Amino acid sequence: MGWFDPVALQIGPIAIRWYALAYIAGFVLGWRYALWLTRRTALPPDRLALDDFLTWAVVGTILGGRLGYVLFYNFDEYLQTPGTILEIWKGGMSFHGGMLGVTAAIILFAWRRGFSPLLLGDVVAAAAPIGLFFGRIANFINGELWGRPTDLPWAFVFPSGGPLPRHPSQLYEAGLEGLLLFLVLLPLAASARIRSKPGIVLGTFIAWYGVSRFVVEFVREPDAQLGYLMGTDWFTRGQELSLPMIVIGIAVVIWAARRPALAAPAATPASSAAA
Repeated sequence: MGWFDPVALQIGPIAIRWYALAYIAGFVLGWRYALWLTRRTALPPDRLALDDFLTWAVVGTILGGRLGYVLFYNFDEYLQTPGTILEIWKGGMSFHGGMLGVTAAIILFAWRRGFSPLLLGDVVAAAAPIGLFFGRIANFINGELWGRPTDLPWAFVFPSGGPLPRHPSQLYEAGLEGLLLFLVLLPLAASARIRSKPGIVLGTFIAWYGVSRFVVEFVREPDAQLGYLMGTDWFTRGQELSLPMIVIGIAVVIWAARRPALAAPAATPASSAAA
């Protein structure tokens, strides 16, 4: 049995890849879910703001994800061949870079609209696991970012991973960073009381992702150009970038929980019907 074809649909010279469809599904479904969340309270952002922010989110994710990969994972190679930085269809995206790009977009957009970036950050954070889930499934279909060798019964032999069965670390991440994180954030993001303290949902997302990624990195093969760091046989760049997320996320949750609630986060009539 062969591996999955990374091309979902071929129309003449045009190839539509599962990876591209994963990004589209993540953005569209995440946007629709975010719109539903905005109807739960009278707090910003409203529907119009979210519609406008979608383009900002796409640009921030793609630019940040690509630049993050270049800077964090393969800077020397791209320094020698800078023209290949734009060849994103060949792969090479960093979640940590994408998160920084979206964070910059959130801060700038919220500042221009005159409300707290944390209000928008909470909504975006609640929707982000949808994109993470589809993105990791696409990684699995592409046979990339596979795990370390194992003899566990659910191991896979990946087409570019040599003859040894390996951990399907992409599926572990789809479950932890995608499905499970979505379920954890759902009751928080849908609660008017929690949303009235901006930052709790965002901080929970940051801390949970950091912990999940740190744990999965123990069974994920490190990037070949980097290997293990600090003279260890286990510490990776992904763990190095995730440790600050754990600390920052916990700090944001504690800080936000201690702040006074925003006034009148009452639900609109539409949200009452949805409840």
